[in-house]
Amino acid sequence: MPSDPIAILSDFLFAPRYDVAVASRRGTGFVQRPENQDNFVVIDFAGSACHLQEQAVSRSVVRGWPAGHGRVAVLDGMGGHGHGREAAEAVAAGLLAIPACHAPDELAHHLDVLHATLQRHFAGLAGPLGARPGTTLTLLELPAGGQPLLYHVGDSRLYEIGPAHALPLSVDHVPATSAAMRGHLDEHGWWQQVHGGHSPQIAQAFILGNAFSDPARLSDPLYALSPLNLPHWLSRLADRRVLELRPEAAYLLATDGFWSCAAPERFVGRWPGLLAGAPDAAAMVGRLFAAIDDTPPTGLQADNLTALVLRPLQARPGDHADETALPHAGRD
Repeated sequence: MPSDPIAILSDFLFAPRYDVAVASRRGTGFVQRPENQDNFVVIDFAGSACHLQEQAVSRSVVRGWPAGHGRVAVLDGMGGHGHGREAAEAVAAGLLAIPACHAPDELAHHLDVLHATLQRHFAGLAGPLGARPGTTLTLLELPAGGQPLLYHVGDSRLYEIGPAHALPLSVDHVPATSAAMRGHLDEHGWWQQVHGGHSPQIAQAFILGNAFSDPARLSDPLYALSPLNLPHWLSRLADRRVLELRPEAAYLLATDGFWSCAAPERFVGRWPGLLAGAPDAAAMVGRLFAAIDDTPPTGLQADNLTALVLRPLQARPGDHADETALPHAGRD
């Protein structure tokens, strides 16, 4: 079957700080997954929210959401464990109930509670081998007047895409990372396994749990990767941290359908040129999908595709003007 039509959503209120657009679909080409188990969440500065429910866009308003605060995320339900779409939908819905957060520890606390709550909820849906459903979660919290906060679980990714680079800002939660943390894989070997190729295996997911704390078994809690447990060459890419955005760059949150191919590093290396000159975030999302449709990378596997682009906007005169309206001198 041919690719689903792409619907790019960009009617969000993030100005004057950001420009945001997102799209999600079952896949590309004639061989596709039977359903879209990906999801995304957008809560804009006015509290208008958007996510997928039963593979359709659902919109709502988050009551009491503080003006000027935002939240964006992408999720990839783990279909191999069953109920992947339902797991991603449950986490997406849960994100709409978490209050606006202003520090990494505060955000992590609320998400740890959601993780444990959904583990209990899905306990009865575990497969015949006892594997729980799960989903990735790569999220940016956008405090009013503050720097973004990253929260990351799984093997979806955050990329910084500049004029000459596409730089991963997150670490995949995969067996190669676990091996590197135990000193069994060096930087070159890790990069070749994670970014030079693609494997569907995962070492941690939301709801599912983690295989980092004990590689021989699945543990219930989430295991945060940080400078305390990552090798030194990955220590700057902690899962839960404050980000400093570059005004000339765009930031892509995406699921692994975009690099599920034989040589993902080559395909990702095309992105800076692909996005150069794009007038807005919606055009960037459109170009990413067009590239994978029109010139797909060699060995592309059937997978769902979700891309969310956040583009910092340059400050303009008047953007931060005093909001108090005072009479002009000489006005009656």
